[in-house]
Amino acid sequence: MTDTRAALGVIGLGAISRYYLAALERSPHWRLAAVCDARPEVLRERGGVPGWGDAAAMVREARPEGVVVAVPNDAHAEVCRTALAAGVPVCVEKPLALTVAQGRELAALAAASGTPLLTAFHRRHNDAFRGLRDAVAAAGSPVRRLRVRYLERIEEHTGGESWYLEPERCGGGCVADNGPNAFDLVRQLLGEVVMTRATVGRDVEGVDRTARLRLRADGGAEAEVLLDWAYDGERKDVTVTLADGRTLYADLLADHPGFKGSLWHEYEGILAEFAGLRAAGAAAGSGDGASGGLACLELTAAAYALEEAGPLTRRLPSGAEAGA
Repeated sequence: MTDTRAALGVIGLGAISRYYLAALERSPHWRLAAVCDARPEVLRERGGVPGWGDAAAMVREARPEGVVVAVPNDAHAEVCRTALAAGVPVCVEKPLALTVAQGRELAALAAASGTPLLTAFHRRHNDAFRGLRDAVAAAGSPVRRLRVRYLERIEEHTGGESWYLEPERCGGGCVADNGPNAFDLVRQLLGEVVMTRATVGRDVEGVDRTARLRLRADGGAEAEVLLDWAYDGERKDVTVTLADGRTLYADLLADHPGFKGSLWHEYEGILAEFAGLRAAGAAAGSGDGASGGLACLELTAAAYALEEAGPLTRRLPSGAEAGA
């Protein structure tokens, strides 16, 4: 039987790619057609799937119908630019790019060519969050306050990739990397928001490890985003207070046992969203469009611009040093 699913190329086979690859095995929309990574030994592990060491060559020769960009943050702009210039729809891991200028360039390129560009915000596909969003919509009372907590020990989440703690490659620290996921959840519930205050705690090497960020929606609703890269454990949750006093809550990790267990179903949601955007094409809007990637990148920049010094935070020891 002929496989009618669209051909997808995955560029970057680092820690996060495993969730895309697993989701592809169950996707009714996409099939894995090509992979790309600069490390030959990693490509050899993907036996049976055509592999390239250069993204431009993969796009040109494999001719995929869409690409997932899962390279380190500092390479997002170049790889996305290559695919968009070839008219290939792009799903890029958050953040959209390293800087707002790069993000605007990509959004303009996508809009000019009518090529779908999606920033992958996996938490919007979390089942608990989707239930919360539906409950808010059905509540019959506007949101008055919103709190998003995104707390983790970053060393446990990098998959051994050092670039997360290199601000010139990551774009910053917790604000640049975890901030966009939290900002997207705020925007899902409140719509457009502006950053009003940012208290940021950095370690002795200057990496932002903690942040308390305040945002405000056009209608006056307030949001608080709490980020922590030095947290003992992991907590990802959203609390909504309605104007009538009721409180609604979603634990994004509930019912998903195991380390990073919630990501499996969330990345299936990303691929479904990407397929829908590709099917709609230019009619769905490109650039910022459905992704919100540029808006969240601008909120990240606003947080750093408003930064007030928080308490000095410590760089935690590695797992081996901690006796893990």
